[in-house]
Amino acid sequence: MQYLKQADATEKILLSGEGCIPLEVVAEIVFVLQKVYEVERLLIAKNLKDLARIRENLVFEKDVVLYAADIYSSTSLDFVDCLLTGYFKIKNYSIFTFDKPLQRKMRAL
Repeated sequence: MQYLKQADATEKILLSGEGCIPLEVVAEIVFVLQKVYEVERLLIAKNLKDLARIRENLVFEKDVVLYAADIYSSTSLDFVDCLLTGYFKIKNYSIFTFDKPLQRKMRAL
């Protein structure tokens, strides 16, 4: 029952126009859904996109999150690496990493 109360409170806040979700919280949502609840990557990505589209300015760096969700659903990269890929592709940021899979993904873009 506690979860239903939390879900109702969260929905009220999200729809009210108050508050926003920083990238750290988005990454934590993904981590908990994947590691604790064992939700499939495709479903996590779909729900992230739905969340980002609830209202304008709800999720920080919405365009990066939407791009990262697509990468996350189609690769084995962890979500933070997908965010970095989004910054590289969408924002044209230089990303320096020793992570070989991430390097390969960015070179492929």
